[in-house]
Amino acid sequence: MKNRPLIAVLAACALWFALTASGILQATTAAAADAVFPTASRLGLVPPAGLQVSPTFPGFEDNGKTAFIRLIALPQQAFTEIDKTMTNDALKKQGMVVEKRETLKLPAGNAIMVLSRQETPAGRIRKWLLIAPLENLTAMVSFEMQAKSPPLYSDDAVRKAFATVTARATVPDNEQLMMVPFRIGDTAGLRLVRVVPGVAAQFTDGPKDGLEALDQPQLVIAAASGGPEQTTDRDQFARNAMNGLPPMKEVRISSSESMRIGGQPGHEVRALGKDPQTGAEIEIVQWLRFGTGAYLRILGLAPKDHWTESFTRFRAVRDGLEPR
Repeated sequence: MKNRPLIAVLAACALWFALTASGILQATTAAAADAVFPTASRLGLVPPAGLQVSPTFPGFEDNGKTAFIRLIALPQQAFTEIDKTMTNDALKKQGMVVEKRETLKLPAGNAIMVLSRQETPAGRIRKWLLIAPLENLTAMVSFEMQAKSPPLYSDDAVRKAFATVTARATVPDNEQLMMVPFRIGDTAGLRLVRVVPGVAAQFTDGPKDGLEALDQPQLVIAAASGGPEQTTDRDQFARNAMNGLPPMKEVRISSSESMRIGGQPGHEVRALGKDPQTGAEIEIVQWLRFGTGAYLRILGLAPKDHWTESFTRFRAVRDGLEPR
């Protein structure tokens, strides 16, 4: 039961799910107040005894890695799409043979539950699927376990866990930042906008979230594999990376030079551009910090009128970065 293939299967199935109810189960949600949230997950629940938060995926697992609960948050409108398209035949095409269907009544509405069996490279598994309407999102939860008699967890234990599924309004910044491959020692008062797990984090200082909001400071930190093999190629590599800027006009590089960043070889590029909407001048700095087979890209943009203050803050964030 490898994690990634199963997650991929769940994602592939997401748009195939629809409702064919076989009875309504009244579920108490009082225990939802005690829900456990995996790191950086909007979704949580009260797991059955023996299951702990997984360190490798958003969900829960047992010590023997024979049972898993996986949590996936989907857009609110996904529930209607799922409701229209899931059939036993559709699931069968995904390798799941449906044994029964049920409906679980939750505070936000009726949730879909399906019990299926599936053959995997590790053997046959039993898989409960829950598609639940929650406030502002749709929860997709799978409870997978090895097919044994008696089962590792009874159907009643699965239902009780599913009845506690809940969502939190926001995920704390410190949890979100645990999902990127670098530590940020100082955010310099910038606001975290979003995280791309395993890749990047975006910060700003202002009410708008989009990178196109060039009237406020923007900072993006991203990790990538690769990089120039030769030291002499770093300047051109850094210049080429400047092609990946947010939409701006009249961008021109003003300087490009090698430097040490955090005790490692790096490169700084400075540039000027204009906001395509207002024509206001925008200052740009890009730092590349090279490691072994990977590099960090730190990109800062801010209005020219406030550049000195913004640059100081960007540099403070840069100097506080460490690999995770």
